Formats: sequence, structure tokens, C-alpha cells
Amino acid sequence: MTTDEILFGVGLTFVLAVGSQVVAARVRVPALIILLPAGFVAGALTDDIHPDRLLGAAFEPLVSLAVAVILYEAGLGLDPRKLRGRTRRTVVRLIVAGVILSGVTVALLAGPLLGMSADAAVMLGAILVVSGPTVVGPLLAFVRPTDRLQRILAWEGSLVDPVGAILGALVFAAVLEHSHNRHFGSGAVHFAVSVGVGLAGAVVGTALLWLLLVELRPGEVLAATGQLATVIAVAAACDMARDDTGLIAAILMGLAVTYLPGFDLPERRPFLETLVQLVIGLLFVSISSTVTPDSLSGVVLPTLGIVAVLVLLTRPLAVWSATLGTGLTRGERGFLAWMAPRGIVAAANASTFSVGLVAAGVDGASKILPAAFLVIAATVTLYGLTAAPVARRLGVTRSTRARPLLVGGDPWAVDLGRALRSAGLEVLMWASSEEQRGRIREAGLELAPGELLAAATGRGARLEGITSVLLLTDEDDFNALAATVLRRGGEVPVYRLGPRSREYGVVAPYGSGETLLAPELTRLAVSQRYARGARIVARPFDGTVPHQHDMLLLVRPGGRLVPADDGGTPTPQPGDVAIMIGFVPDHPATPQEPPGPVSG
Repeated sequence: MTTDEILFGVGLTFVLAVGSQVVAARVRVPALIILLPAGFVAGALTDDIHPDRLLGAAFEPLVSLAVAVILYEAGLGLDPRKLRGRTRRTVVRLIVAGVILSGVTVALLAGPLLGMSADAAVMLGAILVVSGPTVVGPLLAFVRPTDRLQRILAWEGSLVDPVGAILGALVFAAVLEHSHNRHFGSGAVHFAVSVGVGLAGAVVGTALLWLLLVELRPGEVLAATGQLATVIAVAAACDMARDDTGLIAAILMGLAVTYLPGFDLPERRPFLETLVQLVIGLLFVSISSTVTPDSLSGVVLPTLGIVAVLVLLTRPLAVWSATLGTGLTRGERGFLAWMAPRGIVAAANASTFSVGLVAAGVDGASKILPAAFLVIAATVTLYGLTAAPVARRLGVTRSTRARPLLVGGDPWAVDLGRALRSAGLEVLMWASSEEQRGRIREAGLELAPGELLAAATGRGARLEGITSVLLLTDEDDFNALAATVLRRGGEVPVYRLGPRSREYGVVAPYGSGETLLAPELTRLAVSQRYARGARIVARPFDGTVPHQHDMLLLVRPGGRLVPADDGGTPTPQPGDVAIMIGFVPDHPATPQEPPGPVSG
């Protein structure tokens, strides 16, 4: 290829990888629904995007290392301390039952339906046992199922990837050496050796990360690039010793950094998360571009038949056998049975192993990649378009109401929480002292579980369904500092009370974060007015503020909070509810019950 052709191919790959994800976010569908056809169409229209031409022999090892980075980042989001009891048993059973039943189903059907040899059919079965966080994670974020389902599916998707990668490598080696009469005992030894290499790599990698993150303590940028370099180096070394063992080392390193005391990583990791999103897009576009229209001839209908069996029979049977006696509801078991998309590890294994088997002359091996591509595309599209309505039908989604987190437990803050609840919001509160927490419980408001920052940032915010954070404590400096930390997460809007004065406080007068109230309504002013008998009420807003009242904030029909800052009185819209503080002698102190849910 000429330099111009290489530049065009690389540029087009990046544009499709990022552009597809932007479009998917805009139309609110999983990115893979657009990434796969985008890569396929680009590969059919031009040869410049094909990875075998752009990267040559480097493509396969680069795919393996890229998947290792993806699994490491996924491991950082999994806290082993949250996987206990019945949830742990459910995840283990799902992995075992899912891998066995999926592999056997595909292997039995691929031969007669796709005209594959037994060796190629078993290879395809081993490839398609995996799911993965790259597809399950976005779907869960879109569907917003209950906490228990979120944990089970996230753990299953992340842990089955390295299992499937190792299984694929073992089957690949067994198929190539079939003429040497490989037997089960030899395969078991090879499996044990692969696990041992992965564990050893994880131990070495974790030690290196400890040195980097705990002992050296570099800045945020160097910490992120150091993790990336460590994961790639360890995964490369493991793969040199044993194929695909780098994936085991990568996810175990992520789990170790999350679980072991001493490591203190931020909840949000913008650099790693951005890199992983980019890598996922590049991999799917590149791999799908290698599937040609000619290779799909005679494969589409038989593969769709295999997909139908996997979706309607195999997955429900695996879930039924894995969830017996686990305490899951009928709806939860139904949703688990309707969530098994295939992802990046299946695509990477199909791309890697099919080339070697075709070169070895294995009958039917040329159909492995197009069949795997179709299974990935079909399952992602099916589950991506139906998961949300199925979850709603089964009653396993979180509430759709806006859910602000109020931090603080003073009497006026609790009254504000009740007023917001009366406006139709699902209010969550957090307070440090037991006295304040008792006051919140007495008001019938929900207490946020766990630590404050874990509940309000990054994956914690997504897990708890938090839509905004209001910092209402009696410490102005804390409010300012917390606003700065939480706003870096970028997940939800963060508001704080303005400082009592520009001369008071070390941080408060200069801290970032949008202030919740108008300048004259500082935390001190509100608490003093409340002590003198003022009360916080929720009222339909028509554009006017009653006498002896001040607006604190406005609740839009969609649940969005509009602070009453110094920008003047907001223009009213139909359905607006104003949260005000004022002296109304004949108005009950307790706000009325909610008029109805507000979606957000």
C-alpha cells in the first residue's frame, strides 16, 4: 500500500469508530448496532480499511493486547466485596452452564446447518460462548435494571471473557494437533498451565502497579499511562508464554487494584475510559471490515437458525439451571434469560483462529468468521432493541423518576427533600451524623447506602440512579470541595450552597460548582429563616413568587432542577413546580403528597 492509502485507511477507521458511537448515543441505541454494519459496508466498498493490509501480521497480537486493556478496565469496575452469597453462586453457575450449553449447542448445529467439519464446528462453539462487558455494559446503562441484576450480568460478562478466550485457544490447539491424537488429559494439563501463566502474570503486574500507584504516586496523567503500559507489557509477556493468557492476567490485575487495600484509584478514570471506548470502536470496525459479502453467501439463514436456538432455548435453559434456589424473582430470571449478546472477544477470537484453521486446511474453517460476525450482529441488535421493553414488561427496571441526592441532614434540608418528593422526585439523602440520619428516616426519606463519594460519582451514580447532587451541609468549605470532586466525575449536575460571605472560608469563596440559591440566600440565611418559622413548600409555578417567599429552585416536568441563581426568575413552562421558602402561617409545615411521578 502507498502512504496515501495507509493514511486514508487509518483515518477512515477512526472516523467510523468514533462517528458510529456518536450516532448511536444520539439515537439511543447500543453502539455495536451501528459499528458492525459501518465496518462491513466500508470493507465492502474499499480495500483501504482492511486491517490485514494496514497492519499485516501485527493485527492479531494488537487485537489481543487491546482486549487485555478492555478487560483490565472492566475489572477496575468490579468490586469482589460486592459479589457474595447467592449473587456469587449465581454468577459462577451462569458461567459454567452458559459456557457448556452454548458451546455444545453451536457445535452440534454448525455441522449440519453450515456444512462444517466437526473440528470447525467445535471451534465455532468455543468462540461463541463469551458475552463480555463491551456489549453488556452499554445495554445495562441503557436499560437500568435493578441493582442485583446489574451486578450479576456485569460480573458474568467480565469473567466469561477470559474463560472463553482460554477455551478458544485450547480448542484451536487441539484442532491443529488432531492428527496427533490429542486427548482430554493433555487438554486439561494445557488448561492448567494457561491458568498458571495468567495468575503469575497477574501477581507480577499487581506488584508493578503497587510500585507505580502506591509507592511512586505519580500525577493523574502518568498514573493512567503507567497502568496502560503495565497492562500491555504483562499481557504481551503472558501471551508470549501461552496464547491468550494475557486476558487472565489483565482482568485479575484490575480486580486486585480494586480489592486490595492501599490502592486508591478515583472512581472515574477519564483517560482509560476514553481509550477503551476508542479501542472498542476500532476493533469492531476493523474486524467487521474483514467480512466480505461473498463470505456470507449460504451462511446467513443457517446462522440465524443457530441464533434462534441460542436465544430461545439455550440461554433460558442455562439461566433456569443456574438460578434454582438463588432467591431471584420470576422477572429477574426472565430478564437474565433475555440477555446474552456476543461481544469483542468472540469477534477477536473468530478473526484470529479462523485464519490459522483455513491455512491448516480445516474443512469449513472459512465460514467461522462470517458466522461469528452474524451471531454477534444478530444478538446485539436483538437484545439492544428489545432489552428495555422486556425489562419494563418484567418489572425489573429502576424507577424512571428523577432521583436527586441531597447531602446534609439539617431540619431545613430534610424539609427541602420532602418538598422535592412532593414535586414528584425520588429523593435520596446522605448525612454524616447519626442524629441527622435519624431525622431523615423519621421524615420517610431514603438514605443513600455506602460512602458518599461512592454513591455520588461514576459507576456509583449509575448504580444508584442518581440524576443530580445537592450539597447542603453546614460546612461551606466541605460543600465547595465536594462540588469540585464530584463535578470531575462528569456524570450528573452538582449544586452547592453559596458561602455565607466572600470573606468567610478557606475554599468556599473560590470553589467551583454551580450555586443552588440566589446570592442572598446563603446556607446561613436559609437556616436562620427556617429557625424563625419559614417553611419550604412546593407549588405550581406560574411565573410569580408570592409575597414573603423566595424561590430556591424550579423542578421542570422532566425532573430537571433549575437553581434560582442570580439570573432572575425563570420563564415558566407548563408543569413547572417551584420550591420556595417563606412565611405562611396557615400552610402546613409538611408538604403535600406527590401529585405524580416526574420522569427523568
